[in-house]
Amino acid sequence: MSEYAVVNPATGETLATYPTLTDAEVDAAVASADAAYKEWRALPVAERAAGIRRVAELHRERRDELAAIIVREMGKPLAAALGEVDFAADITEYYADQAEKITGDQPLEIDGDGTAVIRRTPIGVLLGIMPWNFPYYQVARFAAPNLVIGNTIILKHAPQCPESAAAIDTLYQDAGLPAGAYVNVYATNDQAAAIIADPRVHGVSVTGSERAGAAVAEIAGRNLKKVALELGGSDPFILLSTDDLDAAVDAAVEARLDNTGQSCNAAKRFIVVDGLYDSFLEKFTARMSAATVGDPFADDTVLGPLSSLTAAERLADQVDKAVAQGATLVTGGTRDGAFYPATVLTGVTSDMDAYREEFFGPVGVVYKVADEDEAVAVANDTPFGLGSYVFTTDEEQAARVADKIEAGMVYVNVVLADEPALPFGGVKRSGTSREMGLLAADEFVNKKLIRVGA
Repeated sequence: MSEYAVVNPATGETLATYPTLTDAEVDAAVASADAAYKEWRALPVAERAAGIRRVAELHRERRDELAAIIVREMGKPLAAALGEVDFAADITEYYADQAEKITGDQPLEIDGDGTAVIRRTPIGVLLGIMPWNFPYYQVARFAAPNLVIGNTIILKHAPQCPESAAAIDTLYQDAGLPAGAYVNVYATNDQAAAIIADPRVHGVSVTGSERAGAAVAEIAGRNLKKVALELGGSDPFILLSTDDLDAAVDAAVEARLDNTGQSCNAAKRFIVVDGLYDSFLEKFTARMSAATVGDPFADDTVLGPLSSLTAAERLADQVDKAVAQGATLVTGGTRDGAFYPATVLTGVTSDMDAYREEFFGPVGVVYKVADEDEAVAVANDTPFGLGSYVFTTDEEQAARVADKIEAGMVYVNVVLADEPALPFGGVKRSGTSREMGLLAADEFVNKKLIRVGA
């Protein structure tokens, strides 16, 4: 029975199923990527960049078709789906534009005579294990830099995203890359483990849950393979001062409800200084309550269904447990199939499960703090360390708090400001690597020293 299927979360209807590969087909996929690596890495970097630039162009040419696929697969509202395709195109094009920079030699100053450089060269076949929440964006930020460098890609997408996985594979084929440079596989978890262990494969990148990251890292460690992890987050949104509370509330709601709340780096904990807390909570609750839940293809929909019925049930269980343990449900909290409304909780304390969990859906937890020091303490009191948001009118305070926050990213007075040039990643249980920006191109390369005497 296939693990890969398109199940529309808005209706529960199974729209298509895709057969899982046989072990022989998986082996053939690895062999194809390995053979392509020898050809792909030998091409001039300008030719590799041209192929990747064509992939970006095809994203834009097929924008409507690609967006509709992920609305059906995981319920993303159409406007957000179109935006994701655009962002994937931008990321892909960015790495094509940066090809010479990310593959160029880095001269070193030396004491002796002669020269020394660091030359960045590819390492071989890489496996990418990608999640369902951003089916195109996640793949673009892994595949594009590594293909420009000269690595080849085997891509195992989430089982609920087989149609978008096939569409991406077609983009790379139609862009004219050699067969095997990018290979989509409908593989089981056991087959993915075998791919990681295969000596022809030299690294693995996974975006997903802590459980998935730990499982992949264990297999990679046993086989001495480089592993890059981008995992969960429970990002703080710290409000210390503002001269426009309505704008700050708007930013908070946008940061929580993006992608129906199913984003690793969404703001999830809202930490508000005492003097602003009551007004913020009132306005935040009103804005969250007004968020339209409905058909993801409708123009006015803010929140579509969660990615699956199981995801909605899991979120509902978390909220119910928080309330049972003493939290206050301010608004929302009533599931309807896979649909879950924007929800606000207060009164969450450190002895509750909700204090350290990630709510992967449109649930915001609001905390009252006395001052900057307490805000930082609450923000850092989490096993996660992905992103963070700081809102203040005091520039010195912004710099001070940004320095104290234990996270891979700090955004000051702005949300949803990701762009291709900015690195993405975290610390603690949020991951071990960086994607996007120039740092992404350093994850799977051989930084080869070449020392030449006089």
